[in-house]
Amino acid sequence: MKVQFLGAAKTVTGSCYMIEACGKRFCVDCGMHQGNKAIEQRNRDVKPYEPGNIDFILITHAHIDHSGLLPLLVRDGFDKPVYCTKATSDLLEIMLQDSAHIQEMEAQWEAKKYDRRGLKNPPAALYTVEDAQKAAALFQPVDYHKSFEPAPGIRVTYYDAGHILGSGSLRLEAEENGKTTSMIFSGDIGRPQSLIVRDPESPPRADYVFMESTYGDRNHKNESTSAEELADAVAYSHAKGEKVIIPAFAVERTQEVLYCLHMLNSQGKLPEDMPVFVDSPLAIRATEIFERNRELFDEDAKALLGNGDDPFSLPNLHYTLSTAESQAINEFSGPAIVISASGMCNAGRIKHHLKHNIWKAGASVVFVGYQAVGTPGRKLVEQTKKITLFGEDMDVKARIFTINGFSGHAGQSQLLDWLAPLTGDGTQVVLVHGENSAQTTLAGLIRERFKIAPLIPGYLEELVLEGGRVAQTVLHEREAHPKVDWNFLTGELERKWDMFKGKLADVERRPWVEQTELQEALAKMDYAMTRLLSRM
Repeated sequence: MKVQFLGAAKTVTGSCYMIEACGKRFCVDCGMHQGNKAIEQRNRDVKPYEPGNIDFILITHAHIDHSGLLPLLVRDGFDKPVYCTKATSDLLEIMLQDSAHIQEMEAQWEAKKYDRRGLKNPPAALYTVEDAQKAAALFQPVDYHKSFEPAPGIRVTYYDAGHILGSGSLRLEAEENGKTTSMIFSGDIGRPQSLIVRDPESPPRADYVFMESTYGDRNHKNESTSAEELADAVAYSHAKGEKVIIPAFAVERTQEVLYCLHMLNSQGKLPEDMPVFVDSPLAIRATEIFERNRELFDEDAKALLGNGDDPFSLPNLHYTLSTAESQAINEFSGPAIVISASGMCNAGRIKHHLKHNIWKAGASVVFVGYQAVGTPGRKLVEQTKKITLFGEDMDVKARIFTINGFSGHAGQSQLLDWLAPLTGDGTQVVLVHGENSAQTTLAGLIRERFKIAPLIPGYLEELVLEGGRVAQTVLHEREAHPKVDWNFLTGELERKWDMFKGKLADVERRPWVEQTELQEALAKMDYAMTRLLSRM
């Protein structure tokens, strides 16, 4: 049996395990790589996936970093079953089409840039809405706790991961040569006592545990005071007559924020004159799916519903579907709460709301979810003083709030508690979906508490599993992130500098207008270089 890591290896996006067992080749998740342009370039390399040779796919949950390459694999030849829970199937249908729409729009914008610059062959969309629709036709919903066989000799059971609606941890058994190997793929593990969804379950013990480690180096701060922190952010901007901007993932996080605002309103802690805008068509459709899957809610949410109280309702709540409605929010004068996607500020309508508010001293930006390395959200959380939006550099004057109590991921101690019942003689733990500091810290705690030495695989690394142990490791590329070719970059800079010096010799003989335009261009370059040097 082989397991290869095609993503989320020493990083937190692009989750995909490619597995060979019982004569079949299949994967658990096929997520999109997210972050900067260098890491996202991996999305266009489908060679490691060999889509036409995949027999089936198992999806843990609907987040794009676990599912976002499904349409791409379908476009390139995959046409077999995709197994997931019913709620995940419902969410994936809208999320993949939304992702495809974004891919098509970005390709159109890029094509216009190429036209303006006289360039040819702009990059095509990663995939299309039609590809996403074809992917949705392959979904085969399964129930929690009911084992099924996607192929002879392979048995799979889903357990509630408590991360988002429909999320699952998978327990997989493969019987080869009269021997059964068991594996657990955690997916993303949720927090106990989080809003709306049920607490995460630990599946029965297995030979191998492939476990996420997003917050392996820390616990969430003041989980019980998240509502108060949100109330503080609202009060701060309301008093100054400005907006509260909440970048939120369309699925789960938006619904949790609405739930929290509902509770604040019932306690009289939400200003009556402060409208709340949910400005994400995807979040609006996702909320409708939540309403249709109430049986998956936790007991607290069910109790509210039982009393005739809708946890997603507010007296001054507005859903904005159209682009015109979204633009009108930024023309609205006075305080307001704006919940919009994407949660990491790297796409979607949230970027427009940041552009209109990030430079205002009285505004607030409230982060309620994990921010991956290289994303605008991560830069803001790390207190950057300037940010570039739509090609324009802006001062960050808004107050930045980070509320970890809304996180959909278990904190350090919660991860260890989830793992505890799964440890035993010979259990092999493999840490994935985490950055270096989180993984090394968590690995040390696992060694100390359970006397187990976890493995931390690299990108494209293969593990050969035999008899409950890792019999062989095949290394392809150990770097989690693409390397930057500084030699090429410095060579290009030197070449262009020599060209510039040659042209500068006769610049004063050019028309005055050309000279002033050149001076302005050089001033912009000087500003950019000053910013670059300040980071080095």
